[in-house]
Amino acid sequence: MTFLPLAILFLLHVPFVCSSLPSINGTSLSTLDVSDPLSYSNTRSLWDIIWSCAATLFACTWSAVHPNIPGMDERKFAVYSRRLGIMMMALIAPELMVTWATIQYIAARETVKDFNDAFGAQLHQTHSTATLLSEIPTSDRANSPHLSAPHVTNRAFREWTMTHGFFAWMGGFMLYFNDKPRATLTPNELQRFVRESSVEMPIIVEADIEDRSKGDALSKGIVILQLMWFVLQLVARYVQNLPMTLLELDTLAVAALTCIAYGFWWKKPKDVGRPHAVYWRTTASPPSKLAYEKAHREFSEHKSDILSTCIYPWLSLIGGGPFISFRAVHSRRVPSAGGYNHDSLERHIIIILLVGCFSGTVFGGLHCLCWNALFQGHTEQIVWRAASLVIVFVPVSIVLLSISYDRWLDPVKDPYGITRFCALLLMGAYIVARVTLIVLILMSFRSLPPGVYDTVAWTKFIPHL
Repeated sequence: MTFLPLAILFLLHVPFVCSSLPSINGTSLSTLDVSDPLSYSNTRSLWDIIWSCAATLFACTWSAVHPNIPGMDERKFAVYSRRLGIMMMALIAPELMVTWATIQYIAARETVKDFNDAFGAQLHQTHSTATLLSEIPTSDRANSPHLSAPHVTNRAFREWTMTHGFFAWMGGFMLYFNDKPRATLTPNELQRFVRESSVEMPIIVEADIEDRSKGDALSKGIVILQLMWFVLQLVARYVQNLPMTLLELDTLAVAALTCIAYGFWWKKPKDVGRPHAVYWRTTASPPSKLAYEKAHREFSEHKSDILSTCIYPWLSLIGGGPFISFRAVHSRRVPSAGGYNHDSLERHIIIILLVGCFSGTVFGGLHCLCWNALFQGHTEQIVWRAASLVIVFVPVSIVLLSISYDRWLDPVKDPYGITRFCALLLMGAYIVARVTLIVLILMSFRSLPPGVYDTVAWTKFIPHL
């Protein structure tokens, strides 16, 4: 799995699309109308092309995305609607999904290190103390110091893995106060409460977390095989000089970036329905305000929730949040586009910027491979080129702009809201460019280049097949 994204990206840099589609040189080229019936055994239909791309896109955007844990009392309609929204965002801006997965991976890795350093060292110290106590004569043990509550609690601590780190940030630990669920704990809050002996250290092994997950090695392998098979067909079409559709090119771009995100999410549990209960000790003082109990100041309970459903999830994907809406507070869950530590973003901003810029450049660059492809007219070709260039440069600009996110909501530093306006303008331009490409892809099916319905002759690669 480590080499799969690199291998696919290497294949994507091969300019096979430009060579497979005829270029415009002023000469009228014959095209194949999609309404012409084809009855040859070595041909494919328009439905075969659409079905292959749809299956690949579904595997990328629905099966590969690992959402956070939903609210305990949420209905399935709300859960699937939110999942559908993430799927649509992945179709429009797959490079932002890569950025989101990168931030979650970094946050999970830091959490694992913090917990192992804190409680793993205490566990080692506890064992050392227990060894020394065992050497003290029995008559003196009555006067010997007893182990403190945190040491006793951490004697059962087991080393955390990346699965634990992802599970903690996706809302895996729910605080129960007076036997009632109160709010989801962030890893930082959980670590602080354990240190203060307000809660016991949750003992949950990686196998138990994976048992809650709906994604196992088989389901993940099926997704990877689907993507590999799709890429293999496109490579084979290039080798045999067979043209492909713009839809297949766009699907290839989405699949390439999704493989990168899938690699970061490989250890993240998938579709976990219930969090692990953490009970507050009756002897401890009541907990103060928790992170997921307070909505972001930009949200208002009496205004439309369009900000939380249409705008701020996009900002959260690039690390501008996470933004906590009243819906998330009411459902006692992590925000749908959250699940990471904002402090991790600030400490590793350079890495995240490089990943975001690289993903945006690859995604837009793949569409630029059809720079000289055959279109219905010269205007459509110019529009395709312009939209592809916008997709190349807008993600880079948005990620760079995220560094100055503190200025967006600060009227003192940015009294005229110029930074926020530029960010919204860039996001709007990106969405328009992406929708434009989708429209051009659909329009391209009116007349396709000759040979697009020919299938790959696998017998040339594998004799006697």
